[in-house]
Amino acid sequence: MKRIIISMLLFLLLLLYIFFYPVSMALVFYNEDTNERQAFLPLEYGDEFQIIFTHSVHLSDVVEKYRVTSDKQIEQFEFIFEEFGVGMPSNAQTGETFVYEEGRYHIRDMKNLFPELRVRNGKAVSQHRLVWGTHEVTFNDYMEPGAWMTLKIEHLTLWQWLKGARIHEQNTN
Repeated sequence: MKRIIISMLLFLLLLLYIFFYPVSMALVFYNEDTNERQAFLPLEYGDEFQIIFTHSVHLSDVVEKYRVTSDKQIEQFEFIFEEFGVGMPSNAQTGETFVYEEGRYHIRDMKNLFPELRVRNGKAVSQHRLVWGTHEVTFNDYMEPGAWMTLKIEHLTLWQWLKGARIHEQNTN
């Protein structure tokens, strides 16, 4: 009887370990300043993603390109826009490259590191999108227009993975 109880306890401990040990990395979307996970996107070190929004004045797309660093930070490495004006940079910073290609301005070689991003979904023009690889989703699928989220790179446990809302891949091709 004692062996059965010990075996059951060991099995229970193993299950707890399996369910609550961090197993996978993801870009996690938190509702504003809370610990409430809205969604997550599985990513690995070095993976890239983009946040594209339609500028509310110019009504043209602005692209922010990011990658996941080995220390779980979010590195902005490129910024692309079509028109100068409200909220748009006028030049590159030291070490960055500013170019004009195919009707768009690019600031490349950026090395802006963030432990988290705070992203507001457009209210006046709600067309924000998340792009990775050949996949794209709209922020409206995961938050209301005008709402904001905190994005972080984290390791998720199997339990968090199973009960969370994984961002669905919608092929844009």
